[in-house]
Amino acid sequence: MSIICPSVLSADFASLGDECRNVLEGGADWIHYDVMDGVFVPNISIGLPVLKSLSKKVEAFYDVHLMITDPAKYVDAFAEAGAKHISFHIEAQSDADSTIDAIHNRGILAGMAIKPGTPAEAVYPYLDKLDLVLVMTVEPGFGGQKFMADMCPKIRAIRQKADSLGKKDLLIQVDGGIDNVTVPYVAEAGANVFVAGSAVFNKEDRAAAIAAIRKAAQNSAGFVL
Repeated sequence: MSIICPSVLSADFASLGDECRNVLEGGADWIHYDVMDGVFVPNISIGLPVLKSLSKKVEAFYDVHLMITDPAKYVDAFAEAGAKHISFHIEAQSDADSTIDAIHNRGILAGMAIKPGTPAEAVYPYLDKLDLVLVMTVEPGFGGQKFMADMCPKIRAIRQKADSLGKKDLLIQVDGGIDNVTVPYVAEAGANVFVAGSAVFNKEDRAAAIAAIRKAAQNSAGFVL
Protein backbone atom coordinates (compact mmCIF):
# COMPACT_ATOMS: atom_id res chain seq x y z
CA MET A 1 0.00 0.00 0.00
CA SER A 2 1.25 3.45 -0.94
CA ILE A 3 -0.66 6.58 0.08
CA ILE A 4 0.33 9.72 -1.80
CA CYS A 5 -0.60 13.01 -0.13
CA PRO A 6 0.45 16.23 -1.86
CA SER A 7 1.19 19.06 0.55
CA VAL A 8 -0.76 22.25 -0.06
CA LEU A 9 2.23 24.18 1.27
CA SER A 10 3.51 24.06 -2.33
CA ALA A 11 0.16 24.86 -3.95
CA ASP A 12 -1.00 28.16 -5.41
CA PHE A 13 -3.01 29.57 -2.49
CA ALA A 14 -4.87 31.93 -4.81
CA SER A 15 -6.50 28.86 -6.39
CA LEU A 16 -6.32 26.38 -3.53
CA GLY A 17 -9.62 24.65 -4.20
CA ASP A 18 -8.79 24.09 -7.84
CA GLU A 19 -5.27 22.97 -6.92
CA CYS A 20 -6.62 20.32 -4.56
CA ARG A 21 -9.18 19.10 -7.07
CA ASN A 22 -6.46 18.84 -9.70
CA VAL A 23 -4.19 16.58 -7.65
CA LEU A 24 -7.10 14.46 -6.41
CA GLU A 25 -8.25 13.93 -9.97
CA GLY A 26 -4.63 13.09 -10.77
CA GLY A 27 -4.59 10.20 -8.32
CA ALA A 28 -3.69 11.70 -4.94
CA ASP A 29 -5.07 9.75 -1.98
CA TRP A 30 -4.96 12.41 0.75
CA ILE A 31 -4.43 16.16 0.98
CA HIS A 32 -1.65 17.11 3.41
CA TYR A 33 -2.43 20.32 5.27
CA ASP A 34 0.46 21.95 7.16
CA VAL A 35 -0.37 24.26 10.06
CA MET A 36 2.47 26.43 11.44
CA ASP A 37 2.22 29.00 14.20
CA GLY A 38 5.50 30.88 13.79
CA VAL A 39 6.56 29.77 17.28
CA PHE A 40 6.99 25.99 17.21
CA VAL A 41 8.52 26.38 13.75
CA PRO A 42 9.91 29.57 12.17
CA ASN A 43 7.11 30.05 9.66
CA ILE A 44 3.39 30.83 9.54
CA SER A 45 1.12 28.99 7.13
CA ILE A 46 -2.65 28.47 7.03
CA GLY A 47 -5.16 27.51 9.70
CA LEU A 48 -8.74 26.80 10.64
CA PRO A 49 -10.73 29.20 8.41
CA VAL A 50 -8.99 28.01 5.26
CA LEU A 51 -9.50 24.32 6.06
CA LYS A 52 -13.15 24.91 6.95
CA SER A 53 -13.78 26.64 3.62
CA LEU A 54 -11.74 24.16 1.63
CA SER A 55 -13.37 21.05 3.09
CA LYS A 56 -16.82 22.42 2.22
CA LYS A 57 -15.87 22.87 -1.42
CA VAL A 58 -13.51 19.94 -2.02
CA GLU A 59 -14.26 16.50 -0.62
CA ALA A 60 -11.04 14.84 0.47
CA PHE A 61 -9.23 13.02 3.24
CA TYR A 62 -7.58 16.01 4.93
CA ASP A 63 -4.35 14.99 6.63
CA VAL A 64 -3.60 17.80 9.07
CA HIS A 65 -0.06 18.25 10.41
CA LEU A 66 0.00 20.55 13.42
CA MET A 67 3.36 22.26 13.84
CA ILE A 68 2.19 24.34 16.77
CA THR A 69 3.12 24.72 20.43
CA ASP A 70 -0.10 23.47 22.06
CA PRO A 71 -1.91 21.16 19.61
CA ALA A 72 -4.34 19.75 22.20
CA LYS A 73 -6.13 23.11 22.34
CA TYR A 74 -7.02 22.89 18.65
CA VAL A 75 -7.99 19.25 18.12
CA ASP A 76 -11.74 19.86 18.33
CA ALA A 77 -11.61 22.89 16.06
CA PHE A 78 -9.61 21.14 13.34
CA ALA A 79 -11.85 18.08 13.51
CA GLU A 80 -14.89 20.31 13.08
CA ALA A 81 -13.16 22.10 10.19
CA GLY A 82 -12.80 18.85 8.25
CA ALA A 83 -9.64 17.05 9.39
CA LYS A 84 -9.78 13.27 8.93
CA HIS A 85 -6.37 12.73 10.51
CA ILE A 86 -4.34 14.93 12.84
CA SER A 87 -0.63 14.60 13.53
CA PHE A 88 0.98 16.55 16.35
CA HIS A 89 4.60 16.79 17.41
CA ILE A 90 5.95 14.88 20.36
CA GLU A 91 8.22 17.90 20.91
CA ALA A 92 5.20 20.17 21.45
CA GLN A 93 3.91 21.22 24.87
CA SER A 94 0.69 19.21 24.95
CA ASP A 95 0.56 15.94 26.89
CA ALA A 96 0.95 13.21 24.28
CA ASP A 97 -1.46 10.62 25.71
CA SER A 98 -4.29 13.06 26.26
CA THR A 99 -3.80 14.59 22.83
CA ILE A 100 -4.02 11.18 21.17
CA ASP A 101 -7.18 10.45 23.18
CA ALA A 102 -8.70 13.79 22.20
CA ILE A 103 -8.11 13.07 18.52
CA HIS A 104 -9.60 9.58 18.75
CA ASN A 105 -12.59 10.93 20.66
CA ARG A 106 -13.42 12.93 17.54
CA GLY A 107 -13.54 9.72 15.52
CA ILE A 108 -10.49 10.51 13.39
CA LEU A 109 -6.98 9.07 13.03
CA ALA A 110 -4.22 10.14 15.41
CA GLY A 111 -0.60 10.59 14.40
CA MET A 112 2.60 11.63 16.13
CA ALA A 113 5.29 13.58 14.30
CA ILE A 114 8.98 13.69 15.16
CA LYS A 115 11.65 16.12 14.06
CA PRO A 116 14.95 14.91 12.55
CA GLY A 117 16.77 15.38 15.86
CA THR A 118 14.28 13.27 17.85
CA PRO A 119 15.20 9.57 18.18
CA ALA A 120 12.89 6.80 17.09
CA GLU A 121 12.66 5.56 20.67
CA ALA A 122 10.70 8.66 21.67
CA VAL A 123 7.54 7.37 19.97
CA TYR A 124 7.78 3.77 21.19
CA PRO A 125 5.64 4.29 24.33
CA TYR A 126 2.75 5.55 22.18
CA LEU A 127 2.79 3.09 19.28
CA ASP A 128 0.00 0.96 20.69
CA LYS A 129 -2.35 3.99 20.58
CA LEU A 130 -1.25 5.63 17.33
CA ASP A 131 -2.58 5.15 13.82
CA LEU A 132 0.39 6.89 12.20
CA VAL A 133 3.91 8.12 12.90
CA LEU A 134 5.21 11.01 10.81
CA VAL A 135 8.98 11.03 10.39
CA MET A 136 10.18 14.41 9.19
CA THR A 137 12.86 14.00 6.54
CA VAL A 138 13.64 17.73 6.64
CA GLU A 139 13.55 20.27 9.45
CA PRO A 140 9.89 21.34 9.70
CA GLY A 141 8.86 24.84 8.72
CA PHE A 142 9.50 25.31 5.03
CA GLY A 143 8.79 23.39 1.84
CA GLY A 144 11.28 22.60 -0.89
CA GLN A 145 14.10 21.41 1.39
CA LYS A 146 16.60 18.66 0.57
CA PHE A 147 15.77 15.13 1.66
CA MET A 148 17.71 13.90 4.71
CA ALA A 149 18.71 10.35 3.84
CA ASP A 150 19.95 9.65 7.36
CA MET A 151 16.33 9.46 8.53
CA CYS A 152 15.91 6.04 6.87
CA PRO A 153 17.31 4.07 9.84
CA LYS A 154 14.81 5.87 12.08
CA ILE A 155 11.95 4.82 9.80
CA ARG A 156 13.21 1.24 9.81
CA ALA A 157 13.52 1.19 13.61
CA ILE A 158 9.94 2.42 14.08
CA ARG A 159 8.61 -0.12 11.61
CA GLN A 160 10.45 -2.97 13.32
CA LYS A 161 9.29 -1.88 16.76
CA ALA A 162 5.68 -1.56 15.60
CA ASP A 163 5.82 -5.01 14.01
CA SER A 164 7.23 -6.49 17.21
CA LEU A 165 4.24 -5.03 19.11
CA GLY A 166 1.76 -6.51 16.65
CA LYS A 167 1.08 -3.10 15.06
CA LYS A 168 1.75 -4.17 11.50
CA ASP A 169 -1.00 -1.83 10.31
CA LEU A 170 0.76 1.27 11.69
CA LEU A 171 1.09 3.91 8.99
CA ILE A 172 4.52 5.53 8.72
CA GLN A 173 4.46 8.83 6.91
CA VAL A 174 7.45 10.76 5.58
CA ASP A 175 7.53 14.45 4.77
CA GLY A 176 10.38 16.44 3.26
CA GLY A 177 12.16 16.21 -0.06
CA ILE A 178 10.04 13.26 -1.22
CA ASP A 179 9.92 12.61 -4.96
CA ASN A 180 10.25 9.65 -7.32
CA VAL A 181 14.02 9.54 -6.68
CA THR A 182 13.97 9.59 -2.86
CA VAL A 183 10.76 7.67 -2.20
CA PRO A 184 12.19 4.17 -2.85
CA TYR A 185 14.60 4.57 0.05
CA VAL A 186 11.94 5.51 2.61
CA ALA A 187 9.54 2.88 1.25
CA GLU A 188 12.21 0.20 1.59
CA ALA A 189 12.76 1.35 5.19
CA GLY A 190 9.08 0.84 5.97
CA ALA A 191 7.23 4.06 5.14
CA ASN A 192 3.94 3.81 3.28
CA VAL A 193 2.47 7.35 3.37
CA PHE A 194 4.34 9.87 1.26
CA VAL A 195 3.97 13.63 1.49
CA ALA A 196 5.16 15.38 -1.66
CA GLY A 197 4.92 19.12 -2.11
CA SER A 198 6.97 20.70 -4.85
CA ALA A 199 7.46 17.28 -6.49
CA VAL A 200 3.74 17.35 -7.34
CA PHE A 201 2.50 20.93 -7.32
CA ASN A 202 5.49 22.30 -9.23
CA LYS A 203 4.92 19.87 -12.10
CA GLU A 204 2.84 20.70 -15.15
CA ASP A 205 1.44 17.15 -15.24
CA ARG A 206 0.49 16.42 -11.62
CA ALA A 207 -1.04 13.04 -12.48
CA ALA A 208 2.22 11.87 -14.04
CA ALA A 209 4.18 13.11 -11.02
CA ILE A 210 1.91 11.25 -8.59
CA ALA A 211 2.05 8.09 -10.69
CA ALA A 212 5.85 8.25 -10.81
CA ILE A 213 6.12 8.56 -7.03
CA ARG A 214 3.69 5.68 -6.49
CA LYS A 215 5.49 3.43 -8.98
CA ALA A 216 8.89 4.21 -7.46
CA ALA A 217 7.57 3.43 -3.96
CA GLN A 218 6.13 0.13 -5.09
CA ASN A 219 9.41 -0.81 -6.80
CA SER A 220 11.56 -0.03 -3.77
CA ALA A 221 13.12 -3.42 -3.13
CA GLY A 222 16.87 -3.11 -2.72
CA PHE A 223 16.97 0.66 -2.26
CA VAL A 224 18.86 0.70 1.04
CA LEU A 225 20.99 3.61 2.26
